[in-house]
Formats: sequence, structure tokens, C-alpha cells
Amino acid sequence: MSTEYIGKPTSRVDGRDKVTGKAQYAAEFEALNLTYGVVVSSTIAKGRIKAMDISAALQLPGVLQIFTHDNRPGLAWFDKSYQDEDSPPGAPFRPLYDEKILFSQQPIALVVASTFELARYAASLVKVTYETEPHVTDLNQLRQDAYTPSKYKSAEPTPRGDAETGLAQAAIKIEAEYNHPSEHHNPMEMHATTVAVAEDGTLTIYDKTQSVLNSQKYISKIFGLSTKEARVISPFVGGAFGSGLRPQYQLFLAMMAALQLKRSVKVVLTRQQMFSFGHRPATIQKLVLGAQANGALEAVVHEAIAETSQFEDYSENLVNWSAMLYKCENVQLTHKIAKMDVYTPLDMRAPGGVSGMFALECAMDELAYATKLDPLELRLVNYADKDYSEDKPFSSKELRQCYQQGAEKFGWNKRNPKPRSMREGKELIGMGLATGAWEVKQKEASAKATLSVDGTLQVSSATADIGTGTYTIMTQIAAETLGLPMEQVTFKLGDSTLPEAPLQGGSWTAATVGSAVKQACEALKEKILAGLRSAKDSPFEPVQTLEDVVFTDGRVFLKNNSEQSVSITEAMRLAGENVLEVTITAKPKKNQQEYAMFSHSAVFAEVRVDEDFGTVRVSRVVSAIAGGRVINPKTARSQVLGGIVWGIGMALEEESVIDQQYGRFINHDLAEYHVPVSADVHDLEVIFVEEHDDIVNPIGAKGLGEIGIVGAAAAIVNAVYHATGKRIRNLPITLDKLL
Repeated sequence: MSTEYIGKPTSRVDGRDKVTGKAQYAAEFEALNLTYGVVVSSTIAKGRIKAMDISAALQLPGVLQIFTHDNRPGLAWFDKSYQDEDSPPGAPFRPLYDEKILFSQQPIALVVASTFELARYAASLVKVTYETEPHVTDLNQLRQDAYTPSKYKSAEPTPRGDAETGLAQAAIKIEAEYNHPSEHHNPMEMHATTVAVAEDGTLTIYDKTQSVLNSQKYISKIFGLSTKEARVISPFVGGAFGSGLRPQYQLFLAMMAALQLKRSVKVVLTRQQMFSFGHRPATIQKLVLGAQANGALEAVVHEAIAETSQFEDYSENLVNWSAMLYKCENVQLTHKIAKMDVYTPLDMRAPGGVSGMFALECAMDELAYATKLDPLELRLVNYADKDYSEDKPFSSKELRQCYQQGAEKFGWNKRNPKPRSMREGKELIGMGLATGAWEVKQKEASAKATLSVDGTLQVSSATADIGTGTYTIMTQIAAETLGLPMEQVTFKLGDSTLPEAPLQGGSWTAATVGSAVKQACEALKEKILAGLRSAKDSPFEPVQTLEDVVFTDGRVFLKNNSEQSVSITEAMRLAGENVLEVTITAKPKKNQQEYAMFSHSAVFAEVRVDEDFGTVRVSRVVSAIAGGRVINPKTARSQVLGGIVWGIGMALEEESVIDQQYGRFINHDLAEYHVPVSADVHDLEVIFVEEHDDIVNPIGAKGLGEIGIVGAAAAIVNAVYHATGKRIRNLPITLDKLL
């Protein structure tokens, strides 16, 4: 038996629960005296409610209450804005605050009834009259009104050098505008909250969230509840992609109703209502690249305008990538936002990066053709050996190996550089390339490890698993660190009573919580060793440090004498311990600030375009990733595959279409909001390039949740140009744009 698990392909420890239905999601929990809430949404984008007639709905037997801005309870929170952990600057949206309508599908009432069907029917009887005001939901109309936010949610763009002079000196210059529309997260599981009210009045809140602690802090601040009075649980999340970073309005409404009615309440949003909060913001991006004849960049100008709401200043790390991805002395960056009558945009898988690098990587492709260089050669000419934007060395960077291994596997050398030169029958064949990067971070997090004398270990932290494999990789880290079989280790998460952990997002969970888990298990080893040293006639008495012993196969071995060993359970008995428990807080080391820490990727895509019909098929994608130490290649590969599939959707299908007359997303269901299906996904290959990094965190992992999508859309767009000779700069690439 071996207890080496890190780096080994491992099936999900929670997989059986998910496929058998044992895993429970927020809407699946039952509660005492449960009632059901259905949200009534506004039908206008801007204005005010003149009147709301709820009388017909209230007369139905079994309808308990209809909450509106007229009868909602008074809360101190309504007088001052509480910003949750993921809030951008501004005043967060407050449901049922007053009669004003700020965006289409705004929640304006909650109908609570004894059954879901009754609540839904009663909601249809609520009659609302409005006084409308002119709204603006077209980003193009607001170009001149865009402004620089006073405070960035992410890092403020920093220019360098003299871009104007650099462009004047450039032998070759390309200038282009790239646009992409709003996109919605659309996870399988809709947002839902079940508030279970116990007989003693305490509350257990089952919420769809990427942070039980963020949800708990939110409701504690608003409703004045202590952490003991309100416990938030979220053991399983059916996808989120960023939509669960902020508490959504169903949590507030369910809590308000439960406290007022003193009854358990369940509120589940419909698929249509999933389009009523948060989305990837639409962007307009202008790129100007100046280069020498050999392709070396003289200047980069990247200007972006993105949408935000009327009540918050949402901004992303959108243009900064143009300052660090390539070597260039002269870089000018501008990121502005424009207020629209929509809900505040929200972080969505690789926020800013996937948008900004789509524009940059398409512009680099255009420059490759202008300089008559192979797109891969152009990127190598401008390879950055350090982060020029912050003048820092990289903690590690194996991007050259990504290019080399990806190109070799893909067969890039078989590409005819001339557009529209490769075909098979009536299909035009195109090959495209893009670079990707994603920032690596380690946050502060805590973990508790409890070892029982029967040899079982439970490790816990209040993090989340949104489908990324957190349960599994934390079990792997704990099992290997303490030298126990995986089947003896359990990892617990998604409970606000557990040790504190940050939001699950930003690709930092493996590094952040994983480091805490590793350190907690290391601390347990210290306790076990201390007990062994103090035992009578112990051969471990002279052992000074953990370096002198090996924990494996459920035993402790002397490193210099493997015949001397004792089982971990026997070691606990010798020390008179039935349970050993430690709680550790892991923090990033200060020396990390001296380095630029990023994951990198090279994405190669092949498309086949029907010459007559203009249909695009992504026939092959190879994505080579340098993401530090890969904890579990099996779940990691799934993460990257999901990112590639999303890249296909971004390039060819995804678009949240606004009817400008009504200011409303009109394709607000999965029939009309197009995402890739099995027939759209063909040969996808993931390469994990070996990369060793002692700086990023104690386990050397960089995180893979976001890097898989970054670059994928751009590679496909560039392949479409190579196939057809037609450059599409406005996503998604639909038939009407190609024909």
C-alpha cells in the first residue's frame, strides 16, 4: 500500500453521492412547517411602481403573506448599505426597499404560500401598474458617457513608457475594435435558499453560495443575528462560475419571510430569474499595436469600455494583461465603465482575463499576418521573461514549454500560413493560436484536523466545492501529509461553523485551503511525534524533528531505520490520547510580493467551416497548461475541458440579447441562450506542462479553474480567420457575420 496521492488521477470522493442523489442541494432540504416563496419580477427596466394590487392573491386559502415595499419589515440595513465580501464600490441593491425600479426583472414582491404551486399561481394574480422612465441598456450609446471609476474593484491599470512615440516609430501598425456581449453564468442549479426554523427559533439556512461565511455575514448584518442564531450550510453546489460569490436576492427574501412568519421558507429562482442578477459585462475594446519589421512590439495601446449598473461601479482586470503578457516598453491602458439600467455585472469565470485577452490575442494574430510572421513565432519574439508591468521576476514560467508541447501535439507545423488555403471537400480548415494567463494568489485560510484513535481523520474548512473537486483534492492532501489511506480521511466543507476560509473563486482554493489542510496535518504529526518521544523505552526518543521520521501506510517509521515503526493508532494509545485536534491558520509568505505569480497556457484550435452554409465546427483543441503542481490530474483535466467548452461557447454561441425597447434580456432560458452541447464538442486534449514553484504556496499549486477558458475563444476566432480569410471582431461568430 502507498499513501502517495498528490499528483495521482483520483476519482471524486463525492461522486457516488452525486450520481445516486444522496447529495443534497439548497432547494432539496426539508424543514419543519415548510412554506414556499415565489418572486414577482418587474416588467420594466426603469421607473417606479404606481400601484400593486395583491388582494386577489391574498384571498386564496393557503397564501400566508405577500411581501412588497409597502409592507416589508423595517430594517436598520435599509438605512445604510452593507457591502458583502465581493461588493464593488457603491450601494448594493436592496430588495423591496422602495417603489423605484432599477432594472428589468427586479424583484418587487414575494408571495409565500403553503405549497409551491399555490405560491406560483398567486404570484400570477399580482397586478402592478408602473410609471416608466427612459432607460439605456445599449453600451454603444454610452461611449461618450463612460468614465474612469474612482476606485477599481481589481488592480488599476498602470501605463508605462511613451506609447505615442512608440507608435510613431513603428514600422507596422494595426488598429482594431473588438466587442463581446453580456453573458450569463447559467449553472445547472438555480439559486435557492431554504430557511429552516427550529422550535427554539434558531435558523439553519441552506443557500446556494460560493461562501457560506459571506452569506452568514450578510444576513447577520442585515437582520441583526448572531452566528449562533443563523447557521449557513451549503455542502453541494450545482455549478456557479462566480454567480454565487455574492449573496443573491433570494437569500434576503427567504430570510425576511421566515423571520416575519416564524415559519420555514424555501425560495427558488426560475431559470428566467437567473438572468436578473449579475453577468459578464459587455465590453468594447480598442487595440493599437505597433511593431518593428521583425515583429518586436514598439507600443501597445489597449482601451476598454465596459458596462456597470446605476448603483455600483463594477470593474474588472480587463486591460492589465496587455502590460504583462508580452515584452514591450511602451504601453498605454485605459479602462472606463458606463452606467446602464441593468443589475451590476458579476465576476464570471476568469473575469476580465477572458475578455481582455480575447481582444489582445486576436490583435496579436492580426499583427502576425501584417508582419508575415507565424503567430507562434511572433509570440516568441515578444516573450516576456519578467512581468514588465510591475518589474518583477516570475515565480515560475513554463510558457515556452506550453508553446512547444502544444504545437507538437497539435501539429502546428502542418499549417499552411495563407488564409483560406486548407480545405477538405467543402470544408475550409483553419488553425489558430492564443496565449493565456491567470494570476495566482494565496489567501489566508484556516483548517481543523481531528484524528481519532481508530485511525480516522476528519479535516474541515468553511470553503466550498462548486464542482471543482475541492472535496477530493483536500482529502488527497490530508491523506498524503499524514500518511493515511484515503478511505480513512474525510473532508468537510460548506458550513459556517467550520474554520474560516475565503470565497471559492479566483482559482485560489487549492492553494489557499490546501495549504491550511497541509499545515494542520503537519501539526498533527508534531503531536503524534511528541507523544512517541515521551513514551517509555521509545526508539523515537532521540528524534528531533519531523525530518527524521516518515508517515506512510498509517504508520510512523524512523527514516534511518525503516524496521522501527509504530502504527499511528498505537502511537496515540501510547500517549494516552483518544483524539488529537489542531486548528491552523495558513497565511501567504511575504516574499510572494517580490514575484509575479501566474499560470500560463497555449491554446491551439482547429475549425472546419462549411463553405456554403458558414457553419463552424471546432474539430480539435489542444490546451497546454503550466499551472504549477497538479494535485489531481483527473479533476484538473475536467476543469480545463470545461473551460475549453466554454471558450467554444464564447466564440461561437453565447450572447445575452437585450431588447433595447424594453431593456430586458429576451433569451432568458436554455432554449434560446445557446451553450455548447455534445454535438459541438469534438477532440479536446489537455497537456499539463511540468512546472515546479516553491514560492506560490507550500503545496506548489497554482490553480486551474480559470486558466482553461482564457485564450480558448481567441484561438477559435483566429482559426476562423485562417479558414475563411474573414476577420470577425464582434462575438459570437454567428452565421450572419460569416456569410
